[in-house]
Amino acid sequence: MWNKSRTKALMLLTSLLLLLTACGNNAGTEKAEGQGAEGSGELKKVVLRLKWIHQAQFAGFYTAVEKGFYKEAGLDVEIRPGGSDFPAVQMVASGSEEFGVTGADQIIIAREKGVPVTALSAIYRKTPFVMFALKESGIKTMEDLVGQKVGIKLGGNEELTFRAMEKSAGIETSQIEEMPIKYDLSPLLTGQVKAWPGYVINEVLAVEEQGKEVNIIDPNDYGINFYADTLFTTESVIKKDPEMVRGFVQASMKGWDYAVQHPEEAAEFGLKYGEKLDLKHEVSMMKASIPLLEPEKLPLGSMDEAAWKTLQENLIDLKFVKKEQDISALFTNEYLN
Repeated sequence: MWNKSRTKALMLLTSLLLLLTACGNNAGTEKAEGQGAEGSGELKKVVLRLKWIHQAQFAGFYTAVEKGFYKEAGLDVEIRPGGSDFPAVQMVASGSEEFGVTGADQIIIAREKGVPVTALSAIYRKTPFVMFALKESGIKTMEDLVGQKVGIKLGGNEELTFRAMEKSAGIETSQIEEMPIKYDLSPLLTGQVKAWPGYVINEVLAVEEQGKEVNIIDPNDYGINFYADTLFTTESVIKKDPEMVRGFVQASMKGWDYAVQHPEEAAEFGLKYGEKLDLKHEVSMMKASIPLLEPEKLPLGSMDEAAWKTLQENLIDLKFVKKEQDISALFTNEYLN
């Protein structure tokens, strides 16, 4: 009798222990899941919208993904190509994406329209934009463009920079015959136009790769240097999660720093993102980008208030915008350190 009672008691105790163990395991699972939701072990997904199609112009961002810098910051970053169909400012302003890359001028233009975007880092602190002509044309300066047919990309920082160069050279717009162009270089190569607007890290290289020599008309020779590719977000993203913004910016600049030190490797990373990219061209593009990033001017990506003021003055003077914006609100270096 005693043995039967003892056996029942042991069975009951065993059942209770199993039940408690199961509850403990469930509680541990729930706790682990809760920690993941709070981000203690789970990467936060964010999107970066580029200014243009995938290419070495954005190598630092690819590097930050491939070398695990974003992951170290607790981020899972998706990089999406931009362009006219997916303008970065509109995509990020919509709230569906967290970060974007655009021309610095577009930050000021957006602010005038009431779109609260904020620049976080100037990637290309020296403009890659130039006007250039085939060497055989003999065109070397802005003054040489007077009376010539010249390709113009209307809208955006390309036109802004060209207009500022015109004004600095004392040239009236009516003195140059303008032909609106897009991306096909044929009009320049066939002589339909005598000069072309483009990036020294891209279009100039593309023409040289076809065996042509070129003369470059540099905006810096006319006192013009506007920030180009600029990393930005919205005020709401900053307010919601400033530490996430800090982690993203610092990981991005770590990627760019690595790309400067290892241009061939960084260019090769881009081949994973862009279809039909040529490695030789991408390496050339990355190497040509390094002096424009101004790696000696640390921290990489930092911005000067004076540069933003100069850009805004030119935008107003050339009637791209009508009124001044608060410079202190449209850019910040806070998240670089």
